[in-house]
Amino acid sequence: MKLALDIGIIITSVLMVVLVLLHRGKGGGLSSLFGGGVQSSLSGSSVVERNLDRLTIFVGIIWFILIVAVGLDISLG
Repeated sequence: MKLALDIGIIITSVLMVVLVLLHRGKGGGLSSLFGGGVQSSLSGSSVVERNLDRLTIFVGIIWFILIVAVGLDISLG
């Protein structure tokens, strides 16, 4: 059980890093590499950005649940 939780934490941690880097910051971030020309012509937050926000929040919640589960597994085991 602990091995599965540890693997889940590793996967979600890497996903969180990638998703946060893809977000558009003041300078454009890494997201400008994958379509900066298309996004610069759009005004406001696009559908892609909103979906990226939702995916980041979802992965963050899963990551948090896994961290709590590992903590409970260590304290109970």
